[in-house]
Amino acid sequence: MPIISRYIAVTWLRLWLLCQIGFIATYLVLDMMERIPRFLRLGGAADDIIRFFIWKLPEMFGQTAAFTVLMATLLTFGLMSMNSEITAMKSCGISLLELARPMLALGFIATLALFVNAELITPRSYEKMARIEQADIRKRNVNAVFKRNNIWFRSDDNRILQANVFEPETNSLKGVVVWTLGPSMTPLSRMDADVALPTDSGWMLKNVELVTFGENSRIAVKQAPSACMDLNLKVSDLRVLDKNADNLSYRTLKEYAHNLEKSGYEAFRYKTMMHSKLSAPFAAIVMVALGIPFALRNSRSGGITIGIAMSVAIGFAYFLFNAMLLSYGRSGVLPPVVAAWGANFIFTLSGVWLAMTVKS
Repeated sequence: MPIISRYIAVTWLRLWLLCQIGFIATYLVLDMMERIPRFLRLGGAADDIIRFFIWKLPEMFGQTAAFTVLMATLLTFGLMSMNSEITAMKSCGISLLELARPMLALGFIATLALFVNAELITPRSYEKMARIEQADIRKRNVNAVFKRNNIWFRSDDNRILQANVFEPETNSLKGVVVWTLGPSMTPLSRMDADVALPTDSGWMLKNVELVTFGENSRIAVKQAPSACMDLNLKVSDLRVLDKNADNLSYRTLKEYAHNLEKSGYEAFRYKTMMHSKLSAPFAAIVMVALGIPFALRNSRSGGITIGIAMSVAIGFAYFLFNAMLLSYGRSGVLPPVVAAWGANFIFTLSGVWLAMTVKS
């Protein structure tokens, strides 16, 4: 590696590490201020609370790394401009591509690290974190189990609910089956419903078919437009599934979406999340490609203050636009691939255009 490339790479890595540690520390302090008082009121032990935040570190890294990559890129060129190093390098005939090459390589490495973190590390750490919060801190007996393709819930009165999907927008369960079991775990009845909606007195089941199992293998079948069932299942518990989906791997989301479509349900939400698992890590290299020409176009007024201000502005614009596209993808307005990759594509083109307008 040439000396100048090595110098730029070391400077960038030093600034990125400083920014990353700073952002994670800030994130950690703010999250602790919000959660620790609540955990202490619930009777959480100190070691359980510490373990919870340790397991949350991979999620924090995934949420902040792209922004710190952008900030490190802008600060690197900002400091070099402030010391007239960019001017000296240009006067020696060093091109924009040569200046950008070490940062683009590091941005690609950051993209790979984010993909590994999102696919392998974060799903496991989230499971550990959720188990600590629910079982160790909140002291809950977790009756609701969220599998990849369905939801199971067992109530205290020997009733078992199974549903194909939870729809967060309407707080409804779809493809519902409720089994009522006897003392020896023998089935007494089975209730099938298209939809279950939460009410003040329980859950309202729509388009119900009730099958009762009697003695001597006798079976009675009844149809009803609706039926109310008192189940101690809260919508807030079900929303754990929706939150958990953000921390599932690409492979898990792909299987979940496929099973939903095979069962006849729309899977826009989970297909958008699935594609975003691939597009989100590429935000790191997009930030590098966008940050380099921005920094070079403002090299005369470069510096730490300008670099931080530009980082905040560009990062906010990217993540706001990306969030808007993802929301359209989850609701089915945009195809999932377009919603997941649209922000990366547009901001990369913006970076290329800006690079072409930078004076050598």
